[in-house]
Formats: sequence, C-alpha cells, structure tokens
Amino acid sequence: MISLTDSQKIGMGLTGFGVFFLFFGMILFFDKALLAIGNILFIAGLSFVIGLERTFRFFFQRHKIKATGFFLGGVFVVLIGWPIIGVVLEVYGFFLLFRGFFPVAVGFIRRVPILGSLLNLPGIRGLVDKVGESNTMV
Repeated sequence: MISLTDSQKIGMGLTGFGVFFLFFGMILFFDKALLAIGNILFIAGLSFVIGLERTFRFFFQRHKIKATGFFLGGVFVVLIGWPIIGVVLEVYGFFLLFRGFFPVAVGFIRRVPILGSLLNLPGIRGLVDKVGESNTMV
C-alpha cells in the first residue's frame, strides 16, 4: 500500500471534488460556476498531491508550453464566463499535457479482466489503439 502524507490526502480530496464539479458542471449544461469551482479545485489538488514546485515544472516544461497555454487559457476563459469554449480549450490542453501517460493507462486497463475485454470490442478497439499510441496526438 502506498503511504500518503496528510497534504497528499487533502490533494486527492481536492482533485476528486474538482473532477466531480467539472463533470457535474458539464452535465448541467456547462454551468459557469460549477466549472470554475471544479477548475480551481483540480489545480489546487494537483498542487497538493505533487507539490507546488513539481506542478510548476510539469506545466512549464519547454515542450509542454503549447499544452499549458491551452489548458490554463481554457481555465481563464471559463472563469470569465464562456464555459463551452473554455472546456474545449481545456480538454485539448489536457490531452496534449497527458498524452505521454495515455499509453501507460491503456496498457494497464487492458490487463484488468473485465475492462480489458471491453476495450477489445470491435468498435472500441480501434479508438483505444489510437489513444494508446504515444505519437498520435501531436
């Protein structure tokens, strides 16, 4: 079992609430307030989990500047009141930021008994194969 510090536990909670508010804000037809709260909680939670310095280094690496610009630009656009455009920018930036993690996640999920068989269904397999390749979202 992985041991977590108290600040990492708080960060996991903040990140979880952030994802919940983002999802709930999209379900309720892109509610500006819920999306803004979700964005703030998600970024604060990420900072608590991995630390402020590592968060800053992650977002502002030279090869991730474009992705960070889209993600943080989307957060800003949501905060000023254009939720649909902001979420589109955030999602694009999120995929650019975490594209190196997707092949690892897909490989892990394929080894999970029930989920692995779902990912191998004919319609889903092609999409998952594309997402699972590390250089497809350049």
